[in-house]
Parts: sequence; C-alpha cells; structure tokens
Amino acid sequence: MPSSLEQLKATGTTVVCDSGDFATIGKYKPQDATTNPSLILAASKKPEYAKLMDVAVAYGKDHGSTMEEKVDSTLDRLLVEFGKEILQIVPGKVSTEVDARFSFDIEGSINKALHIIDLYKSIGIDKSRVLIKLASTWEGIKAAHELQSKHGVNCNLTLMFSLPQAIAAAEAGAFLISPFVGRILDWYKAANKRDYSATEDPGVKSVQTIFNYYKKYDYKTIVMGASFRNLGEITELAGCDYLTISPNYLEDLYNSTEAIPQKLKAEDAKSLDIPKKTYLNDESTFRFDFNEEEMAVFKLREGISKFAADAVTLKGILEKKIESA
Repeated sequence: MPSSLEQLKATGTTVVCDSGDFATIGKYKPQDATTNPSLILAASKKPEYAKLMDVAVAYGKDHGSTMEEKVDSTLDRLLVEFGKEILQIVPGKVSTEVDARFSFDIEGSINKALHIIDLYKSIGIDKSRVLIKLASTWEGIKAAHELQSKHGVNCNLTLMFSLPQAIAAAEAGAFLISPFVGRILDWYKAANKRDYSATEDPGVKSVQTIFNYYKKYDYKTIVMGASFRNLGEITELAGCDYLTISPNYLEDLYNSTEAIPQKLKAEDAKSLDIPKKTYLNDESTFRFDFNEEEMAVFKLREGISKFAADAVTLKGILEKKIESA
C-alpha cells in the first residue's frame, strides 16, 4: 500500500514543502518549496545555515551607503541564497517573498520583485524557477498583474482569505494563489467558540469555493491551499491543484497508509451554478466586497503585520552581523 503522501500526489495534487529547512525538503520530494520571512527567520538561526548568512552579509556590506540600505541588501541576498539552495533540491519552483512593508505600494512591490529576480539572475537562476510572493491586497494584486503581463515574472499571491481576492488575482493573471486554510479556521474557532470537523471547516470550504470558481470559468491560476492546522484539512482538499504542507504533516502523511480519495475535481465544477464577478478594474467594488468579509480583513492585516515583524527581527540579526563582520 503506498503512503498517504504518495496517494495524495496521485489525486493530481502537486505537493509543495512549506519550509526553509533543506534536509526536510529533500526527504519528502516535493515539486516546489515555498518560504516566508517567518520560516527564513527560524531557519537562519540554525548553525548549518551560517554560510548562507556569511554570503549575504558580504554582499550587503558592499551594497548600500547607509546601514538601512546595507541591511535591506543583505536580507534580499539571504532570501535568494535560501532560494538557490532549495532549487538544488526541488525540480520546480521556489517562492520568495517581497517585504511585507510594500503590501500597499504597487511600484515599491514591482521594483523589489524585479530586484529579487535580478539577484537570482546574477547567480545563474532563471526567473522561470522563481515565484514572487505578494500579499493579496489591492496593491499586491495590481503589482502582480504588471509583473505577469509586462515582465513575465510569475507571482504567488499569499495571505488570501476570500473569494474577491481570489477572483481579482485570477483576473490579474497570477501564476498561483495561496489561500490560508488554517488561519481561517483559527478565526472562526475564536469567534464562534466551537470546533469544526474537517468536512465543515470554513478554511476548507473557502478553498473549495475558490477551486470551483476557477475551474467553472477556466482560470489557469493555480490554487495552492496553505497553512494547515490538521491532517483532515489536507485530506479534504485532495485533488486541489497544489497544497503547501509543513514538515510535521508531511511526516504524518509519509508514515501513513490511510486511503486518500480525491475530493476536488475540476470536471465537477462545470455544472455548478456560480455567479461570475469581476474586480480587476473596479477598485471600489473590490474593496467593498472584501471589506464585507470581517474574517478576511482581520487575517490579512494580522498576516502582513506578523510577516513584517519577523522581517524586522531578521534585519536586526543581519545588522549585528554586518557590524561585526
């Protein structure tokens, strides 16, 4: 009997590793890997990654006239160094995140994304193997539209909690979206003071809704469920385009032979009665409809703040290393 992990892959789901740890990524043989500032911060504290820090610090010292500029340059290079190592393990793509402080800045996001792509290019990595991660704000979605259409840079729109965000992202031509399953569940459990089974999980239902909408209207944007709180959330989304899974759940799936039937099927969506909406050129309607989703508004703000805080912590570590180098 194949492992549950192999069965999950057999449903048509591409498995992505949600980690910055190279040994972990290599063990489970995912197609791609995705990182964020929190994961890089955790990994960067491990002694085995000191050499990557050293390369980034050496680069940053020579790129910037102020300490702030040097630290920014060091962080960008560190993200790319992690990406380079990951791409030696996975056959597909790695997601590299734009600093969360650009979440409401279209031009700032575009410029930072192109800089990251240039850094990858400088070490011999083609942009086709990189996904630029942007928060699913209005500005992040518009930045992704320009990056995709004008620069051929593939984007991963992250911190996604609602259908309006997903529709706008698909209209923008985003390569991939990352709806956050577990964080949606967190909010509903706290708000309603109750637990949810896997089949009634509001995070699972959100991804199912997005998946069906995309397949109904033939959008090519990849749906990648992310941020899981239990195995049931993963198994209920078997058949989703991609799932990015943390090492602990990958290990559970790897060691299990429990059956994983396919739950999501593109052909089933065709017969569903789903109204079509459009947002990309209608900012006011997007903002109104998104604002009606209390959970999404809260979790997007919280997610941006958390990623930004972890980036600040990481920058503090890098500043000390620059000073002592």
